[in-house]
Amino acid sequence: MNKILAIFAGLTLIAGCLVAFPDGVVAMFIVSLGALTTILIVRRVDRENTFLIDIFLVALIVRILFGLTVHLFDMREFFAGDSMTYDFYGNRIAEIWSGRASMNDWLSERAISTLMPGWGINYLAAVIYMFTGHNMLAAQSFCAVIGAATAPLVYICSHSMFQNRRVGKLSAFLVALFPGFIIWSSQLLKDGLIIFLLVLSMTMVLRLQKKFDYISIIVLIASLGGILSLRFYIFYMVVIAVGASFVIGRSGSVKSIVRGFVALVIIGLTLTYLGIVQTAGLDFDRYANLERIQMSRSDLARSAESGFGETADVSNTEGVLAVLPIGFMYLMFAPFPWQVTNFRQAITLPEMMVWWASFPLLISGLWYTIRNRLRNTIAILIFTMLLTLGYSVFQGNVGTAYRQRAQIQVFLFIFIAVGWTLRQENKEARNVRRGGGRPQ
Repeated sequence: MNKILAIFAGLTLIAGCLVAFPDGVVAMFIVSLGALTTILIVRRVDRENTFLIDIFLVALIVRILFGLTVHLFDMREFFAGDSMTYDFYGNRIAEIWSGRASMNDWLSERAISTLMPGWGINYLAAVIYMFTGHNMLAAQSFCAVIGAATAPLVYICSHSMFQNRRVGKLSAFLVALFPGFIIWSSQLLKDGLIIFLLVLSMTMVLRLQKKFDYISIIVLIASLGGILSLRFYIFYMVVIAVGASFVIGRSGSVKSIVRGFVALVIIGLTLTYLGIVQTAGLDFDRYANLERIQMSRSDLARSAESGFGETADVSNTEGVLAVLPIGFMYLMFAPFPWQVTNFRQAITLPEMMVWWASFPLLISGLWYTIRNRLRNTIAILIFTMLLTLGYSVFQGNVGTAYRQRAQIQVFLFIFIAVGWTLRQENKEARNVRRGGGRPQ
């Protein structure tokens, strides 16, 4: 562990206690407990690699500082107003559990309902509030720890696929420091939690492809359940990707295929026994149809100045195919400079320039992966493709497209890191041939 980073982390915790007293004291205690737990897990996974702890501390410091800024200057409505909705429902559930509120009014019924999409974030906040009281800073600080933990987890996931430290390090740096990831994982929001669970799911799949492991299966099932409670349609996409990866197998050998089939059967039976499959099915019947998607997309397109494709109709197959190209362009590249109409959009431009500039690296990294590492990465490739197509169809607002793109970017960053590593290795190889240097 880098001592300077450890000192900065300690100073950040002290600052959080002082500037947001008394809520900050409880919040920073949760951060400390979460950070120590994460560090212990990381050391157990890879005791020799101090980079994992360092990148976690870097990610944690910037998230706590950003979260404190949002809290102190009351900027939650500016960045993500839905965090206050999750806070309200979470507090209401905690009040019901503690006997301080009735279950008979419509707000309480809505708060405790598991039939509404994204109910998991409400219950997460409620569990935290049962221990801390109504302390939104504590809840968002917990999310910040999860968001920071995603950085070392991305390193583990990418290194498992490519066996290359450069790829792992750059992927982790991008997740730790990319502005969008900091914003969405520093507040009481679903986005950072979903991203963490997605990477955790794919990491467990990679472990199971190498070796049958009950702990990995349990963690994978828990991750899938968490994803379902936060965003049910992503659950289906992950299940399809996981199933395909197990059927294909990592090596193509009979042993690998049998191992994947056994894991798939265990996961399927467990999800069915726990009622997760039934819950997902009910959500799918209620919300995942073209008519419902068209209503949702139309509302997004008309709800703000940043809406696009208001006249698009995705209630039929022809409409879906027609909107797909423009939806893809907005999902991948928006907001565009000529669309900037307010300060909130303007502050995204530096980040977007870096993102646009990285696309050649993304293309070369994807091409290399498909040609040379297809079996290793099949789950991530399938999931990324499905979610990209899905969001391209039913996103109708630049702001939500920019925000939800992070769920795809977390894996695209890995391919960008592959493209950058290939370029660096080719450059070093040319230097060696010219007698101008040696590869490191």
